Amino acid sequence: MDKVLIKQLKVDTVIGVYDWEKQINQSLYLDLEMQWNIAQAAQNDDYKHALCYETVSNRLIELITEKPIELIETVAQLVADCLMSEFNVPWVKVTVNKPGAVKACQNVAVEITRQQQD
Repeated sequence: MDKVLIKQLKVDTVIGVYDWEKQINQSLYLDLEMQWNIAQAAQNDDYKHALCYETVSNRLIELITEKPIELIETVAQLVADCLMSEFNVPWVKVTVNKPGAVKACQNVAVEITRQQQD
């Protein structure tokens, strides 16, 4: 299985369940693994057959910052749904990291895998 990876995509957004969190931007970091057949793009060195990581990144930043979200679980599902519906990615693993969310640890995260149903 070929994959396109995006690591540590930084998204500054309003995220959290507490009232004080709804007043500030916090940084989320996304790690994405997206199944994508790269053979045709690689064979012909042709961009139109590639999954454009810049386009994907910009769309996800736009999606996540559209409105306040309370849970990183919601962010993960929104990202997976977007990748499968808008970019036709057949399988995806999404990790949403929220560093600093808990004082006693460096990072908290959720990770999901989703695939398109045949």
